[in-house]
Amino acid sequence: MKNNLKIAIAGLGTVGGGAVKILLQNADMLAERAGRNLQIVAVSARNKAKARDFDLSGVTWVDSPLDLPSLDVDVIVELIGGADGIAKELVFAAIQAGKHVVTANKALIAKHGIELAELAEKHQVTIAYEAAVAGGIPIIKTIREGLAANKFSNIAGILNGTCNFILTSMQNEHKDFADALAEAQKIGYAEADPTFDIEGIDTAHKLAILTSLAYSCPLNTQNIHIEGITNITIRDINFADELGYAIKLLGISTYTENGILQRVHPAMISKNSTIGKVAGAYNGIIVEGSAVGRITIEGLGAGEGATASSVVGDIIDIARGAIYKPFAIPVSAIKNIGVAAIDNLVTSYYIRLSVVDKSGVLAAVTAIFADYDISLNSFLQNSHNPEEAVQVVITTHKTTESAMQKALKAIEALDSVIDKPNMIRIEDL
Repeated sequence: MKNNLKIAIAGLGTVGGGAVKILLQNADMLAERAGRNLQIVAVSARNKAKARDFDLSGVTWVDSPLDLPSLDVDVIVELIGGADGIAKELVFAAIQAGKHVVTANKALIAKHGIELAELAEKHQVTIAYEAAVAGGIPIIKTIREGLAANKFSNIAGILNGTCNFILTSMQNEHKDFADALAEAQKIGYAEADPTFDIEGIDTAHKLAILTSLAYSCPLNTQNIHIEGITNITIRDINFADELGYAIKLLGISTYTENGILQRVHPAMISKNSTIGKVAGAYNGIIVEGSAVGRITIEGLGAGEGATASSVVGDIIDIARGAIYKPFAIPVSAIKNIGVAAIDNLVTSYYIRLSVVDKSGVLAAVTAIFADYDISLNSFLQNSHNPEEAVQVVITTHKTTESAMQKALKAIEALDSVIDKPNMIRIEDL
């Protein structure tokens, strides 16, 4: 058996602790699979005195993670988090010192991934980031290796377990958004400040990584259309159910003749579809390739075991001698493809209106849709308290995003419409 693979880990939170436990508890099995022992030789974390449910005796404790690259180690595992700051400094220093890097840091990869890949090529080391996207689902390896024979046309899926947990709670337990979020925070799925998740930013980072990997283009988070889930109400959940849909926060990347369209937003999809049935903290991803067609992968998108599984999987690859291009091809071969505007999107729409209870309201609304050549598919109007506004739901046949936005602006200006219309795209997945 080869010499031990010497590992340093920065960050001993949920994922870091999970990785340590897998490496210690399954040491013999992992050694057989890797062809060498995987030895943790050094760790660094904010609180050395914190009680932990694993034994670090014999492991060197380093107060500053920035000291790890100077040690006699082969791999540095960065589990600190954040696009910049100490995590960025550590990863750049590690690569420059000739160390392989494993990270779960999607923000870092989304912002600096190409620069890091170029540096890794220069120093002939690997930067592996399977755990940065979709937790325990091996989506990076699937696109980079398993489906390497394909040209990709579309990637779509649930990439944030926190949002999926919230929307599932709203759907199955009839909770409003605030209560479902509070439950997610209590369990530990959502942070005290959940903005990154519920506003779609986390999903956008992951989508940018998958887009660059699949289409061999630069990482681009600036041109992703992003909407979160904070406007989704229990009314929308109930209307969706009545129409046969589930509401999910989706990240979608499509290769079009006008460029790549990246978008993150809530969407209604058939509740009987594979992705529609993905519940709780699970993720589900659809990949469409020229040779393989459509494949769907589902699994835990977050949590100690799932994400740590991906971290250790990357360590095993390095132990076996893998030095691969982080984005599948040399950085010099990555090309700008162009950006498609969401205005050109063609899909169906759900619109919920709060209107005053008087005659002529629907006629005025439908006239506006006709003005923009939008064909309507269905109407729903539930019984209501005379003291409250009437809730009217309209679904459309396929139309352009540009036409829909213009129509909604005109509808919002009607005196009979009380609040801003709530629009959710309907996706055929």
